[in-house]
Amino acid sequence: MLDALTLDQMRTFVAIADTGSFRAAATRLARAQSAVSHAIANLEGQLGVALFDRSRHRPVLTAEGHALLADARTVLLKVDGMRARARGLGEGVELRLVIAIDPQFPLRLVAEALKELSDVYPSVGVRLLSTPLGASIVALLEGQCSLAITAADIPDPRIELESLTFVPRAAVVAAAHPLAIRSASGEPLTVSELADHIQIVAEDPSPLTEGRDFGVLSPGTWRVSDNPAKLALILAGVGWGSLPLWLILRELTEGQLIRIPAAEFGREDETIVRAYLAHRSDKPLGPAGRLFRQALRRRLDDP
Repeated sequence: MLDALTLDQMRTFVAIADTGSFRAAATRLARAQSAVSHAIANLEGQLGVALFDRSRHRPVLTAEGHALLADARTVLLKVDGMRARARGLGEGVELRLVIAIDPQFPLRLVAEALKELSDVYPSVGVRLLSTPLGASIVALLEGQCSLAITAADIPDPRIELESLTFVPRAAVVAAAHPLAIRSASGEPLTVSELADHIQIVAEDPSPLTEGRDFGVLSPGTWRVSDNPAKLALILAGVGWGSLPLWLILRELTEGQLIRIPAAEFGREDETIVRAYLAHRSDKPLGPAGRLFRQALRRRLDDP
């Protein structure tokens, strides 16, 4: 019968396979070596196969042991996940955290904060939404997410905004584009010169800011829904556009992109957007949301 199989036996089995000996497994499990040997003997008796070849100096997994080790790991992973999920439910931890992210914000920082969240609350499911301009606020208001990182400062009594950081952007063009050749002189480009070329612009899907153009100078525009598409078109030489510096550092360093010296874009030819963390004022963050916020703030506050 397999009903007498225990989690303790499977943990012992995995510990021996990981450490390479019964003695080391006993140390890891804080148990007597005889108890470890007894647990494995019982497990082998229940399964009807030998898991280890004990004829050598160290126990070696048999073919059957190799085959069943993955099953034991899977069972223990499921059980540990169930325990973490139950612990989270007892603490009121969210089952799922949906975060809307403006594509201007550095995704590496979000990923690092989410890794910390996963380590503490492995049972929490996460969904990320890419929401440019006012779309993050709309996602919050419509209940599509519980947290939003937005660059849209749109006052609304239902939304609490917390300033996170400033994100620098630069207008760039492919190295072979006529604007790049013109930029080599070092003289600032005029608005009329920029207007002679196609500008690649991020499309606004939000009704909050629909119809409002931000930093659009050229009458001829190609509109895209995300920054990767915008970057690809600029690199292909279709036109020029403004992108967050964190996204294009490699292309700038390798000379694939050239910054456009235009006074229109402010000091050092850059524009700055402020990023905010936002949530509904009538829906306080749960433990997972608070942990994500703290992890993100810590990375932004570190020099």
